[in-house]
Amino acid sequence: MSAPPPTYLGDQSGPLLTAEQVSEIIGMTPDYVYALSRRGRIPTITFGRQRRYRREQIEAWLEQVESGTLAATNENGRAAR
Repeated sequence: MSAPPPTYLGDQSGPLLTAEQVSEIIGMTPDYVYALSRRGRIPTITFGRQRRYRREQIEAWLEQVESGTLAATNENGRAAR
């Protein structure tokens, strides 16, 4: 009886997304997604020159962005100064 092969995906075993798919989720252009990736501002998996994204990480990142954005606004919804 052999041991099962090691798994490195943990609970995040869904399909990886492309920049185009992420751009549709966040409502921005693929170029913007690539720019965020290059700057390390969005969770990215890099395979050589290819970049891919996990839906779970993108959704968690969006929640963080929304929390930061909401925290930086006043009661009227305007940017806090």
